[in-house]
Amino acid sequence: MDIFLLIGQSNMSGRGHLTPADRTPHPRVFMLNQELAWVPAIDPMHFDKPASVGAGLGLTFGRVVADARPHATIGLVPAAFGGSALDEWQPGQLHYVEAVKRAREAMKRGRLVGILWHQGESDVDPAKTATYAVRFQKMIAQLRADLDASDVPLVVGELGRFRPQNTGMNAVLAALPKTVPHCAFVSAEGLVDRGDKLHFDTPSLHEFGRRYAAAWLALAK
Repeated sequence: MDIFLLIGQSNMSGRGHLTPADRTPHPRVFMLNQELAWVPAIDPMHFDKPASVGAGLGLTFGRVVADARPHATIGLVPAAFGGSALDEWQPGQLHYVEAVKRAREAMKRGRLVGILWHQGESDVDPAKTATYAVRFQKMIAQLRADLDASDVPLVVGELGRFRPQNTGMNAVLAALPKTVPHCAFVSAEGLVDRGDKLHFDTPSLHEFGRRYAAAWLALAK
């Protein structure tokens, strides 16, 4: 199984309204559920805030990768947590520890081949933005070390452009591939919110999943 770790905050968890397509499994795309069991992947995949979770980008990502690699079985490991700041993802912190635990359990069935990250809305304060790149580099380096995955591709997504306060953080995120090895940045151009000026709507999340997949496939070559 090709394993992908999905981490970050609510736009990685997925807050889109569910459609029938989001509840339709792909025969070669699975997810590690809250009980650490492999089940067919459908949305909602995440379980961080049960009253809020919905459609996300991960399911579309998995489908596109599976279709591009017809002999592969895809394993998605949801571990994002809505509202979380980068400091909550530093080594030793709760979300980091949980993500490593889940990834290691998943890796009993395959190899980790990708990390998907979408986070930053909780760090848009200029003081946090100024130190974000250094803090992120430290976190991802340790995560790769802990998972024995020093060269595993990492895909980072842009925050919604519909939120003006995200502009500074988006510049930081876009520059991460210059300093973080095996990293790609995915644009959120043209994607829209679900009406709350915070979370992407379902069609945008589907498109974001396709963009993440294209970025990962390019890195994986």
